[in-house]
Amino acid sequence: MTPLFLILTVMFCVCLIVSNMMEIKVVDLGPLTITAGVIVFPISYIISDCIVEIYGFRKARFVIWLGFGANLLVSLLLQLGLLLPGSAEWHDQEAMQTIFGAVPRILVASFTAFLCGSMVNAYVMSKMRSLAGNRGFSARAIVSTLFGESVDSAIFFPVAFAGALPWKVIMTLMVTQAILKTVYEIIVLPVTLNVVKRLRAIERTNPDIDKGISYKWWKINEI
Repeated sequence: MTPLFLILTVMFCVCLIVSNMMEIKVVDLGPLTITAGVIVFPISYIISDCIVEIYGFRKARFVIWLGFGANLLVSLLLQLGLLLPGSAEWHDQEAMQTIFGAVPRILVASFTAFLCGSMVNAYVMSKMRSLAGNRGFSARAIVSTLFGESVDSAIFFPVAFAGALPWKVIMTLMVTQAILKTVYEIIVLPVTLNVVKRLRAIERTNPDIDKGISYKWWKINEI
């Protein structure tokens, strides 16, 4: 593992953890209803695209599972913090419970949606790359994000907000966020392209890194 790969991995995990904590807040963006996490979560998909493009699907899968484990650890530690008895001077247990008490349900929804969405994103990105070679990164990044975010939203919002929000609002959130996150990636695509270009130059990665690999939804095997 190179220092750059480790930096991307840490950034991926941090963005994922922070976005999950922010997902508990629903905000209005003009006529649209979104969750606060929408401003952070797409960054994890952009990082994932960079990892797939430079290091291949296997390492991207490793990072995805690492993000999953980091989220689980954060959830367990937060619940431990809630269970600890507060001192006589502590008067914010209810506020802490309101914020972090909702995290387990959000994380269950996020874990499932994240694994499915991220794997779909990485799979589509890598499969398109194996077919087109090193060309057309922009198209791969946009198409893979659209597929990944659609799967993520279709799983996350019903699990996270069923019974807490009207189904009309849930459906609106699903469609809105899948589109917004894809638009997000399109807007920052010039930055992503520059990052990939620089990473490729620094790492001198073989552009055929994923050739000779059999792709499956949850794992890959050398052939």
